[in-house]
Amino acid sequence: MLDRYINLLKSGEVVAFPTETVYGLGADAKNPDAVKKVFEIKGRPSDNPLIVHISDKKQAKYFALEISDDAHKLMDAFWPGPLTLIFKKKPQVLDIITAGLDTVALRWPKHPLSQQLIALAGPVVAPSANSSGKPSPTKAEHVKEDFGDDFPVVDASETEIGLESTVLDISSEPYTIYRPGAVSADEITKIIGKEVIQDSGSSKDETAKSPGTKYSHYSPEAKVQWISSGDTTFVDEALYLLHSRPAPRKSDRVIHYEGNFNKMAHELYDRFRHADHQNLEFVFVEPFSSEQLQNPIVQALQNRITKAIG
Repeated sequence: MLDRYINLLKSGEVVAFPTETVYGLGADAKNPDAVKKVFEIKGRPSDNPLIVHISDKKQAKYFALEISDDAHKLMDAFWPGPLTLIFKKKPQVLDIITAGLDTVALRWPKHPLSQQLIALAGPVVAPSANSSGKPSPTKAEHVKEDFGDDFPVVDASETEIGLESTVLDISSEPYTIYRPGAVSADEITKIIGKEVIQDSGSSKDETAKSPGTKYSHYSPEAKVQWISSGDTTFVDEALYLLHSRPAPRKSDRVIHYEGNFNKMAHELYDRFRHADHQNLEFVFVEPFSSEQLQNPIVQALQNRITKAIG
């Protein structure tokens, strides 16, 4: 099943494939021409670094200058899985991957097809497989919406989590989470015995150390907005994403998750895209309470929705 895609990657082409978070746009991480194609296909700014995806801990040694005891603990606890770690890089790591920084981001994805693909084709860079700025793809059909029906995609139906990985910088202390995801700061602290900082992202005038921090991301054509406190009006040309408050009325444009935030995360980008398919003008999202924001998935939802608002 994977032979065609492995051969494409080895020949310097770009292939979309599933991870447990979202679909990735893969290219040989040791081939600068292949990596360049990823930026060109996505329309991605060159100062937005890429995550290198590997299929075992040994592959990390090619990219990471040093793997500390804390790094080993985190890798043992969360790899394969939705945690990206930022290390000081070795000299041979391509500058195009790291946007010229002295660090490199690594992840070992959990999806069995991604593991097989990378094990046989070698490490790959793999940003989300969408046009830059649009909602990340959680289905193969989303990839084809952006890049055409003939684009090579390893089709594995829907991804499990639906939001991108947690990104943790362990290249210097204190360790910093640049992008929240399914792995929480509390879980990380329990493993290494150190508090980590939550960072909202890089400023607009510096190179980002993590994807998803510098530019507006995850946005449908519809305008995403938080529902204002006390607002009980219902706009016809809009999709409503609710989780706690009563629905204003029964409608296929009012989605109520009834506190199931994992399902909300799983469906968020698909809902964004569906709003565009229906030519809706707005997507209104119910804000989260401070108590709900203790949940790492809710933190990730808050981050992605805020980025979609821009």
